[in-house]
Amino acid sequence: MDVYTLIKKRFPSVHVEENFSLARHTTIGCGGFSRVAVYPKNFAEAVRIFAFFKAESIPYCVLGTGANVLPKEGMFMGAVVRLNLLSAIERTGNDSVYAQAGVTGGALLRTLRSFEIGGFEPFTGIPMSIGGAVAMNAGISCRHMSDVVEYADAAIEGDLVRLSRQECAFTLKDSLFLHSATVLGVGLKGVVSDIARILSETECYRARRAHLPKGRSMGCVFVNPDGMSAGKLIDECGLKGLRVGGAYISELHANFIINDGGTSTEVARLIEIIKQKVLEKRGILLREEIQRIP
Repeated sequence: MDVYTLIKKRFPSVHVEENFSLARHTTIGCGGFSRVAVYPKNFAEAVRIFAFFKAESIPYCVLGTGANVLPKEGMFMGAVVRLNLLSAIERTGNDSVYAQAGVTGGALLRTLRSFEIGGFEPFTGIPMSIGGAVAMNAGISCRHMSDVVEYADAAIEGDLVRLSRQECAFTLKDSLFLHSATVLGVGLKGVVSDIARILSETECYRARRAHLPKGRSMGCVFVNPDGMSAGKLIDECGLKGLRVGGAYISELHANFIINDGGTSTEVARLIEIIKQKVLEKRGILLREEIQRIP
C-alpha cells in the first residue's frame, strides 16, 4: 500500500502533504521530494506516528526550519515529519520557560525578551527550530543549547519520556536526538534580565553575524576541530571559491557552501573534495556539522 494511503488510513485527522519539496523547505535550496510530509498536532499524536512508522517499517526523517541539512535528490518514498504545529511557549519560572519543538528561534527570543529572561542572546540570528537546535546542540563558541536545557521531553520507542540534561548526551554539535530519540519539547533556563540589556546584547550578537555569507547555504558545513577553525583550514588549503557545478565555497567564509542553482549531488561532491584536501594537506579529517536527509 502507498505510504500516503497507509498513513491517512491510520491517522485520518492528521494533516499529510503529498510530494513534499525538500528544496523549497531547506535553506540550501536543493534536493528532491518526499512522498509525504506529516504534521502531528500534539505530543501524543507525534509519539503514535513515530511508533507506527517503526512498526510498519516506514522510513522517515524529522525536518525543522531546514537549516544545517543537505537533502538528497530524487523521490524519498517515506515521510518527512514536521513539528511546526508544536509551537507553544510557557513561562515556568522567573528565569525559565518550556518550549515545544516547533517553536522558531525568533519566536523564542521575542518571547523571552517580553518575559525579561536573558542568557539566550548568543542564539540571535541562528536559523533554527527549538527541536532542531537541541538535537544538533546549536550555538556559538560561548554558548550552546546544552547550556540552557534543563530537561527534554522526547519520543522514544513509542513512549513520551522526560530526560535530564545529562541523559540528552550533549556533545559538540551532537546529542542523543540525532541517533535514537526525537525531542518534542524542552525546559529552558536563562537569567533574570531586563529589556534594555537584552536588546543591547542582541544587537551585539546580530552584528557579529553580519559578516557571514549571503545566499542559499546550510550554515557552517563542518564542526571546528579542537582548538582550530574549520574555515581557516579550508582557506589554507586554497579552496575558497572552488566550484562544482552550481555550488561553490564562499570567498567570505570557507566553511560555507553557497548554492547558486546547483544540485545536492554537486554540494555533496564539494564536501567530499574539501574533506579529502584538508586530510591530505593538514592530516585532519573534518567532521560534518550538517545532517544528510533523508
